[in-house]
Amino acid sequence: MADGAKITLHWLNGSRAQGILWLLEELQVPYELQIYHRLPSMMAPAELEKVHPLGKSPTITIELPGAKEPLVLAESAFIVQYFLDHFANGQPLQPKRWKNGQEGKLGGETEEWMRYQYIMYYSEGSFMTTAFLQFVLNGIKGPNVPFFIRPITKAIANQLSNVLVVPNMKKHLTLLEGYLETSPNGGKYLCGEHATGADIMLAYPLVGGVEAGMFDEFKWEKGLFKDTFPKLHAYIERLSQEPGWLRAAEKIKEIEGSFKIMP
Repeated sequence: MADGAKITLHWLNGSRAQGILWLLEELQVPYELQIYHRLPSMMAPAELEKVHPLGKSPTITIELPGAKEPLVLAESAFIVQYFLDHFANGQPLQPKRWKNGQEGKLGGETEEWMRYQYIMYYSEGSFMTTAFLQFVLNGIKGPNVPFFIRPITKAIANQLSNVLVVPNMKKHLTLLEGYLETSPNGGKYLCGEHATGADIMLAYPLVGGVEAGMFDEFKWEKGLFKDTFPKLHAYIERLSQEPGWLRAAEKIKEIEGSFKIMP
């Protein structure tokens, strides 16, 4: 329960804060939004540094009754875990941890929980590193680069992408395709039959990657991304149509007049 606490999501356009907004909608937790916009340089505004020293989004502040200072939560995985610990209330957003009769034993965890824990850290520790690198490389060959040097930066970016991004992205997408093929109980989500915090963690980079056409930039084994990774393609489409995700997008449309995942 919120117990009279005031919860504020500090939301930055084109950031992973959109996934946290989905989480809040899914949990039906009362919250307020503080909106921030990226500078022309694509950096976050300095105002966010007043909330957290790193000036990043998502960040959540929780003002507790009687407390002199708000509780400040940063980093998506920590925010997701913290809110599921306090507000899940039996929802399947957090899988059951222990197999029956194996409570507290080494190796006694369920497959669903082990997947959930891994993906919670993997999404930002491994996957986002590769996705963000491609985003940066796309930037140095885009319209913001002066046209007379753009051919040079484009050639460099393409070469770096082929060496640093493409091989790793293939590994990532193959991994996720395999997770969906072997989802427990024939589920359509990464950890089984229901969406969990792990799916929420990956929604922003996956849905955003499709929206930006990032996965179609590469040459895949069967040509197109959707043909090479059919289960993953269908999964991303499913995430983009989740009621909580749609409510979160609609919330931003009501405030901003439009909604775009990527900056």
